[in-house]
Amino acid sequence: MRDLFTKDLGWKIFSVALAAAIWFTVNGILHESATPLPDASIKTITYDNLSVTLVAATADVRAYRLAHTTVKVTVTGPAAVMATLQAGELHATVNVTGASLANGLILPVEISLPPKVAIVAIEPDRVLVTPPTAPGKK
Repeated sequence: MRDLFTKDLGWKIFSVALAAAIWFTVNGILHESATPLPDASIKTITYDNLSVTLVAATADVRAYRLAHTTVKVTVTGPAAVMATLQAGELHATVNVTGASLANGLILPVEISLPPKVAIVAIEPDRVLVTPPTAPGKK
């Protein structure tokens, strides 16, 4: 029983010290990212007419119809980041992959953002997608 505690004591102390260092590092990173920034350093911007792109498994997405081809997106983030943020860095998509669009379907608009930027609002947040008409139907 004594060997359980005394055998390779140096390695055991090293392992505990290493585990403690890792824990303090990860804990510090988690608390740092959870710390709210002062209100003065937060900025909110609204982008009107952000184009919506369809994402589909099929090769040709041009036949699908969107009820709204643009959306209004309000984003927030640190003032330093927001000062250099361009509308081209925001991408609005509607994913029709795997969706059954027999009569049309209302799907959510997804926005991809740069780091440290968060979505406040999307208008409209859902878009009606209608499938291509079958050949011979009008």
